[in-house]
Amino acid sequence: MRARIYRPSRTATQSGVANTRVWVLEFAPAEARQIDPLMGWTSSGDMDSQVHLHFETQAEAEDYAKRHGIEYNVVPPKDRKPKLRPGGYGDNFATNRRTVWTH
Repeated sequence: MRARIYRPSRTATQSGVANTRVWVLEFAPAEARQIDPLMGWTSSGDMDSQVHLHFETQAEAEDYAKRHGIEYNVVPPKDRKPKLRPGGYGDNFATNRRTVWTH
């Protein structure tokens, strides 16, 4: 059984970083998915692919994998640079603006 340990990135519809601070251990698929002939859904007999374990730190996830004899790969996170404007959103309503701001 092989697993991947990673820190998830934010989704495309999310501007915050709420669910990106935890580490996830998920198992690699043991078999390919198949298309169900009756309904057309994709399915698999691999139940381990549905397991996603969440940990506070990378070390906790690695310790869990070592204790249970799970081979794992660690995918390092790609931290993004915050896009902060000087002044931010509140600058839109500042009283010392050069031009008048109206709706």
